[in-house]
Amino acid sequence: MRVVTWNLNGIRAAHRKGLDDFIKKIDADIMLFQEVRALPEQMPKEWSKPEGYELIWHPADKKGYSGVMSCSRIGMKEIERGIDTNLDETRDPEGRVLVTRHGTLTCINMYLPNGSARQERQDYKDQWLEDMLDWSRKFVESKEPALLCGDLNIAHTENDIWDPKGNKRTSGFLDHERRWFDRLIDIGWEDLLRNHLGPIKGPYSWWSNRGRARELDRGWRIDYVLANPAASEIFISADIIREGGLTVSDHAPVVADFAGE
Repeated sequence: MRVVTWNLNGIRAAHRKGLDDFIKKIDADIMLFQEVRALPEQMPKEWSKPEGYELIWHPADKKGYSGVMSCSRIGMKEIERGIDTNLDETRDPEGRVLVTRHGTLTCINMYLPNGSARQERQDYKDQWLEDMLDWSRKFVESKEPALLCGDLNIAHTENDIWDPKGNKRTSGFLDHERRWFDRLIDIGWEDLLRNHLGPIKGPYSWWSNRGRARELDRGWRIDYVLANPAASEIFISADIIREGGLTVSDHAPVVADFAGE
């Protein structure tokens, strides 16, 4: 069974840049997309869904902003939207979390807030992190396999960012954000790609459009497939397909393979 998580940086733009061809190439059973930035009715008329997949959209209330979408060709049941938080009057207005079940496997499709715009958004992100960690415990403790996948907007270690020294004060690599990620691992979530590849530099999953970052592979690893202990037991391998980040989006797809169907 193959699972892919991918921030598309706008599904309509990704479609124009060859998303459908990459979907066929990756050949995943479950696809978890973030930052779709569209409503279903805004897609081109010739596109309804990837062939053979069932779709569940969870767009943001604000048009052209955020939003996630989950796709599956092995059956899918929606479980939950959003996390337990008092930050918003309505649950998950920014379309950041969609939880689905695929047989015995639970997939959390997540687009974690970015704090780089202004201090108000960093404060929002920091509170969201605390709420999300507590909310996620029920999935870690489950006896059935669960995955937490998506753009978490944090590079965890110095191996996950090309220039750690120059980004010490940048949202996404702040000390307290990285300590929070330590806590996420401590409660039982396992970083499958890092466990698979070991403590090497990279690979990266996002590159800035500035300074030839993509060309020179000067990026960040902020897209993850995390597993609870039950999912870790059936894990086989993981990889980042850099070509997707050069062609379709500014993020690359993260692919993980598991035993079973």
